[in-house]
Amino acid sequence: MDDRNQHQSTTPPRWLTDHEPGHSEWYVRRFRTLAAQGADLEGEARLLDAILPRHARVLDAGCGPGRVSAALFARGHQVVGVDVDPILIAAAKEDHPGPTWIEADLATMDLVTLGEPEPFDAAILAGNVMTFIAVGTGAQVLQRVANHLKPKSPVAVGFGLDRGYALTAFDQDLAEANLSIEHRFATWDLKPWSPTADFVVTIARTP
Repeated sequence: MDDRNQHQSTTPPRWLTDHEPGHSEWYVRRFRTLAAQGADLEGEARLLDAILPRHARVLDAGCGPGRVSAALFARGHQVVGVDVDPILIAAAKEDHPGPTWIEADLATMDLVTLGEPEPFDAAILAGNVMTFIAVGTGAQVLQRVANHLKPKSPVAVGFGLDRGYALTAFDQDLAEANLSIEHRFATWDLKPWSPTADFVVTIARTP
């Protein structure tokens, strides 16, 4: 479909500040290679699809080069992918026609002003998105996401627990964004949660 742009916030996400030049291009090449090799890149989409109504409207927040959005779109959902990195958005547009792609900072995004006024049925933040946002903006990002959702909508979030974002901090950010925890797993394929897990997947829900 189309793509639109929005200026990023004055405090850029860690994705843009913590990596060497060329990292975004490497990231794109990495997932293109994995896709060409037949790697399973759709686990996150399968989980969310299982709890969605058919033909749902989904916000892929921190969509990167678009693999999750593309998988959800292929399952019949209407998807809007948002990412702050113009290189990743350009790759998503090139590799995955179908979803709408928007360049915006999750901490400040207002999709209504960017031509997407309809609320979403669900949101997903995969690929360690929450560990790449600006430090201290977790609640702000989650609130921005929640503001774009219908009541009682699921928000699926997954990230590694070895990346400097403690689970206690995440849970506090969820609470500040008025999102309630519904399910928690250790992986996107629903392995049971344990305090010894090194990855966490949380399904939260809007009021």
